Amino acid sequence: MQSSCKAAGISRGSFYYTPSRNDDAEVKRQIELVIDSRPRRGFPKIFDSIRRKGYSWNHKKVYRVYKENEFQLNNRKKNLIRQIELKPMPEATRANEIWSIDFMSDSLSNGRPFRAFNVIDEFNREALDIEIDTSLPSLRIIRSLELIGSDRGFPRFIRSDNGPEFRSLQFRRFCCRNRIRHRRIEAGKPQQNSFIERFNRSYREDILDMYSFKNLSEARNLTLDWLIEYNYERGHESLGGKTPVEYVRSFLPFTPQNNSEGAKGKNCCLKEFV
Repeated sequence: MQSSCKAAGISRGSFYYTPSRNDDAEVKRQIELVIDSRPRRGFPKIFDSIRRKGYSWNHKKVYRVYKENEFQLNNRKKNLIRQIELKPMPEATRANEIWSIDFMSDSLSNGRPFRAFNVIDEFNREALDIEIDTSLPSLRIIRSLELIGSDRGFPRFIRSDNGPEFRSLQFRRFCCRNRIRHRRIEAGKPQQNSFIERFNRSYREDILDMYSFKNLSEARNLTLDWLIEYNYERGHESLGGKTPVEYVRSFLPFTPQNNSEGAKGKNCCLKEFV
């Protein structure tokens, strides 16, 4: 064998070498675990989830197994968006400066409809609350926002669409009372509230479209588990691969907003918050 290898110009080590792929099965298993729980997750987020579990495989190895087993998502054809000129809207420069709020709708397995009221912090994409019930009038969403505000302080701005709950007198009074400037987007232009729209899509793909709920308790429990994963375990590309909690911790210690530039106590004028 030595003379044959010498004649062929290769070493015996090269002749006997067999590429090792013993751990490909484990790589595949870890990919499947992520896909089973989050089917709409693409490779970057799958790889990030695996690395967060402590595995040291590099992205080339994981991507090879990913492609060999045809785990790729079917790419959807994207529609061209007509270019439009948007009115200036505030941008968050620190935590707890701007909250985005919105509603979503779904139904239980028996056909009974329910709604979800979502609240996020635009600065670090942190999900602050998802309130679920069959009815969510203005007073109910105000109570939800007050609970969040009592824990972390109120924001300087709240961004929403033009739903009746957000145009109500009770909601305007809530904003005035807490020195919050309410900014409503233009009708028919949800892209002006893009942060909450992107959050809604993730929530629908991961939870609402994935499960059939027998009752509201099931929906609330699964949503709570998902919120913990979203804020503490799931890296976001827009945050440099960090989770919302990791991202905000990389800045100065969080301090609640005092909204000193907002309305002044009893002299608040409701017209300012329309």
